[in-house]
Amino acid sequence: MSVPPTPSKDFIRELIDEDLSSGKHDGTVTRFPPEPNGYLHIGHAKSICLNFGIAEEYGGRCHLRFDDTNPTKEDVEYVDSIKEDIKWLGFDWGDHIYFASDYFEKLHEWAIHLIEEGKAYVDDQNAEEIRKGRGDLQNPGVDSPYRDRLVEENIDLFRRMKEGEFGDGEKVLRARIDMAHPNLNMRDPVIYRIVHAEHHRTGDTWCIYPMYDFTHGQSDALEYITHSLCTLEFENHRPLYDWFLDNLPVPSRPRQIEFGRLNLNYTVMSKRKLLQLVDEGMVSGWDDPRMPTISGIRRRGYPAEAIREFCKTIGITKFKGTNDISLLESAVRDVLNRDANRYMAVLNPIKLVITNYPEDKEEEFDAVINPEQPELGTRKVPFSRELYIERDDFMEDPPKKFFRLAPGKEVRFRSAYFIRCDEVVKDDDGNIVELRCTYDPETRGGQNPPDGRKVKATIHWVSAKHAVDAEVRVYDRLFANESPDSGEGNFLDHLNQDSLAVLENAKLEPNLAGLETETTVQFERLGYFCVDSDSEEDKLVFNRTVPLRDSWAKAQKKN
Repeated sequence: MSVPPTPSKDFIRELIDEDLSSGKHDGTVTRFPPEPNGYLHIGHAKSICLNFGIAEEYGGRCHLRFDDTNPTKEDVEYVDSIKEDIKWLGFDWGDHIYFASDYFEKLHEWAIHLIEEGKAYVDDQNAEEIRKGRGDLQNPGVDSPYRDRLVEENIDLFRRMKEGEFGDGEKVLRARIDMAHPNLNMRDPVIYRIVHAEHHRTGDTWCIYPMYDFTHGQSDALEYITHSLCTLEFENHRPLYDWFLDNLPVPSRPRQIEFGRLNLNYTVMSKRKLLQLVDEGMVSGWDDPRMPTISGIRRRGYPAEAIREFCKTIGITKFKGTNDISLLESAVRDVLNRDANRYMAVLNPIKLVITNYPEDKEEEFDAVINPEQPELGTRKVPFSRELYIERDDFMEDPPKKFFRLAPGKEVRFRSAYFIRCDEVVKDDDGNIVELRCTYDPETRGGQNPPDGRKVKATIHWVSAKHAVDAEVRVYDRLFANESPDSGEGNFLDHLNQDSLAVLENAKLEPNLAGLETETTVQFERLGYFCVDSDSEEDKLVFNRTVPLRDSWAKAQKKN
């Protein structure tokens, strides 16, 4: 018997294998370091799956560390949401939760160490002057006029910065490296700035805060991180990451490795732009089901397993790229097709009366709960004289290949009877308000009648007497442009004006009442739908997760 080939590992896992086999490390410690200045999006999910996944595979651990070095943009709300999102995705940091603010004292101590070594100085230039003095890729930078201050003066000024003597932006502390370095990040980067703002953990203890580049590597070293996995935009920062480790008495030596971030078409991944969508009311909030945030896709009904499988499918590479959102939706369908229970719902109802069905009669039919899980058995669905069907399932004057209900035509009601339309009732304006039909009692359960006649369509229905009222929100892609960031004008110009349709008069089978929030089900023939948190006892709210098929791609081809 042939042995299936071992799946090839990505380059990060290959590097980890080399470090372990060479004895450089005897274990693996990774970290996920979000800044608590917004909600996580699906791009972060790739990093979460990678860092926590590697820790699980290698029997190591993954730290959750909040990069809380910017008090003006951070909030406890974001800290809580990030923790919730990670746990929902299926990962746990155990006891290893940390904050960059845990290390403020040590980072301050190390900043003084650099000053004492002549490798940092206090600069009085403002941000614009520093930017201009840095030069560009064609021209070297220009030394700050304060670059050669004496160590004692720098120590004194840095102390006075810490004590709050100066205003925001009045002075900064810069690393003294090389103003002619070909990498602009090495041209005397700012490592501390003055910010008089309340910090969500340290209050007003500090008015100077370390920059990310000065914080990240040292935090990794303090936590004995072995492999610091970052997205490609940090590749040019790696020399600075290493420079700090080389010039500070750090207790360990982590290795930074970069990989391509997760980008999706038909959306934006910038936290700043996502915040703009929220602030300008383009969406209902960070958890709007159209948003690419983890809380948004969770509210839309995407299963955590589908997100993990999607991240596994697209893999880890060293290259920039954009993934097709259809791949994500396909992963969602794969999981929901297996796990979502089936129900009947009518989103755009038209009443249908079975004239030859007794007025006082009611009966129940057995309908399969989930064909992918036959062990779940069947559910009871009530049936009565008056029913609802989808308005799109009827046409008064149908084209040749329309096989659903029409005057004189017969269809099968799912799990029930053959039904024939005999009469169409209209209001004074000519709108169809009711269909009058007859049923064949010999076809109970949807079986073919004794005379052997067949129908070409099976449609779903809901008993009017037993129907549960619901609001259904049909979500589509937030942007109409595949690349809203690179399209003409502002990215907001490319919003999909049809990204949300609210159907307020949906009718559901009674088995759908009482489902818990975030339960995702299949509405037969219509798609997958999730119970929204806006649901109330007397009015359910469902969000469309994805249609049964990729209707968007089909529509785009037509256009």
